[in-house]
Amino acid sequence: MTQTLDSVRLGQTGPTVSRLALGAMGMSGMYGQADEDTSIATVHAALDAGADLIDTGDFYGMGHNELLLRRALAGRKREDYLLSVKYGAMRGPEGSFVGVDTRPAATKNFLAYSLQRLGVDHIDIYRPARLDPNTPIEETIGGLAELVQAGYIRHIGLSEVGAETLRRAAAVHPIVDLQIEYSLVSRGLEAEILPVARELGIGITAYGVLSRGLLSDSVRAGQQFVPTDFRAHSPRFQGENLTANLRLVDALAKIAADHDVSVAQLAIAWVLSRGADIVPLIGARKPERWAEAVAAAEIRLSADELAAIEAAVPADQVAGGRYAPAQMAMLDSER
Repeated sequence: MTQTLDSVRLGQTGPTVSRLALGAMGMSGMYGQADEDTSIATVHAALDAGADLIDTGDFYGMGHNELLLRRALAGRKREDYLLSVKYGAMRGPEGSFVGVDTRPAATKNFLAYSLQRLGVDHIDIYRPARLDPNTPIEETIGGLAELVQAGYIRHIGLSEVGAETLRRAAAVHPIVDLQIEYSLVSRGLEAEILPVARELGIGITAYGVLSRGLLSDSVRAGQQFVPTDFRAHSPRFQGENLTANLRLVDALAKIAADHDVSVAQLAIAWVLSRGADIVPLIGARKPERWAEAVAAAEIRLSADELAAIEAAVPADQVAGGRYAPAQMAMLDSER
């Protein structure tokens, strides 16, 4: 193994993890078709670079992602990687999202299937994918706490919840981290959620640091996305919204060129600069994209450089929400 990444502790009660984590969602069709062999090679590249935290969800490809990771992790020592798994999001056979269920009985059911698909006897961080509107958070966390005591999960995390929910959950059992979207163009957590997380000693695992590829060289004006691609339904990637957002990316590209780095690397470096308690989840699907992210971890930005980056991409000038309206309504973090 060629160790290249530093390590940090995830929250006050969590494990030590690599400074960058691998997000596996894109390997199961959320951004169009992905090649399985290339995806597995990407997992191996991440592990070989010293990344030890891998994030998935049981609903990514309706179990496909967990089965893919089982293949990718075969032959690797269990102590060499940590698995973060989201659960509770329910899907229909055609791929639609049909609700959230995090009742303790449902939690046990979801967990049993994940353990089987992943081929492991425990999950390191287990988290509801969204707040269940029909189950009090205290009841959900209480059920998860029983699974910690039983040894099936090691830590409890949350995803896309607001400050009040964080407080209520942490009053029941230690919460190791909050998984939430955070990037130059998605900074909603900064006003209230991030300060409360820090007050409670809860780490942040930041997904969408490249805003689904917007903050990179992979999206172009007028680009059409296949219907199964998340971006085909995301307001930020539609029509005039995309045109306006790409103007911000062009401004960022000029700064990146001055530093001889890519737009994606600059965007990752910015998130890393927000604090050691924030661990970016890199949704790479190819080894070269992972290598690009690892190189970004070496970038150091001065206060003046950070100010220039934020001036080039003002958060209040980003066009379109980060999810379609129906999905935004499911986000406790946006209330």
